[in-house]
Amino acid sequence: MPLGPGTVHPVAGQHFRAGVVIVVRHPDRRRVLAFERSDSPDDWQLPQGGLEAGEEPIEGAWRELFEETGLGEQHVIARAEYPDWVAYEWPPEVMREHGRDGKRRGQVQKWFLFDALHPDIEPTPDGSEFVAWRWVDPEWLVAHVIEMRRAAYARVLGSL
Repeated sequence: MPLGPGTVHPVAGQHFRAGVVIVVRHPDRRRVLAFERSDSPDDWQLPQGGLEAGEEPIEGAWRELFEETGLGEQHVIARAEYPDWVAYEWPPEVMREHGRDGKRRGQVQKWFLFDALHPDIEPTPDGSEFVAWRWVDPEWLVAHVIEMRRAAYARVLGSL
């Protein structure tokens, strides 16, 4: 079912913002591409973002990947889609800022696995959300992602 911007996806009676997450796997099939957040030094994550009106999740994944990293079809190939939507709830301070007066409790995301076509690809962090990048083991990324996303990352990255 396509979900657009501002659209909420009901999960257990709660409303969650619909989005995508992109895992870019190194050709060695062991490491993934991680990005350091500009607003939170030492917190790392994967490219992600909300869906636009009428946008299919895979289209949103390609758009977000390009906007945040400069990577496109000449750098990566889409390989797989995690079968479930993965939800996480925001902590109270984030909910106050982004919760739309208590109507939204977190995010629900469709995760996609992309493979790098070459080991020497060089993403260009967008500078507004990300400032640095590196290839990391999935376990390292789970340990270095912001706490509110940790369970979702462990669930999906543990399945690679």
